[in-house]
Amino acid sequence: MSDNTNLNRLLDRNRAFAATDVRTEVPVLPFLPRQGLYLITCLDCRVDPAQVLGVGMGDALVQRNIGGRVTPSVLGDIAYAAYLVGAKAPEGPWFEVAIIHHTGCGSALLADDSIRRGYAERMGVDERTLLDTAVLDPAHTVAVDVDRVRQAPQIPDEVKVSGHVYDLETGLVTTVVPAGR
Repeated sequence: MSDNTNLNRLLDRNRAFAATDVRTEVPVLPFLPRQGLYLITCLDCRVDPAQVLGVGMGDALVQRNIGGRVTPSVLGDIAYAAYLVGAKAPEGPWFEVAIIHHTGCGSALLADDSIRRGYAERMGVDERTLLDTAVLDPAHTVAVDVDRVRQAPQIPDEVKVSGHVYDLETGLVTTVVPAGR
């Protein structure tokens, strides 16, 4: 077995990181990130919150998945973070969930019948669920996802939710749905 993997260069970077004190300058548990944000965005490598938003270690909770969509699993994770705040610091400060979809999202390929059908068969999931995952119009889908979080009974009213679109061409993030409940 070879030790030559795609990760080797990153492991070198990790050793350089470990030699710094950056990891010691983060909030401790139970914690709220310094910027009071829970970011949900796409797993696309062109949409890195550290680069796009300047998010540093300890600044935000970051959750990435296909399309940056709010799924039942994502709702459960937000609910857990909110539960911890309520249990450990009910007076707050609370956090804002910022959902960011982007233009040119690869999840749009799920709108293609052949790709969607093949992937649904491979994963053993419903094609309709996959079609609903596709980000064809990020301003629309981000508004849908903001509403999903706002309507979720397991998310307390203290948690604000906003929706944004990152434009791959311009590099700008635009607010589509302002923070609120």
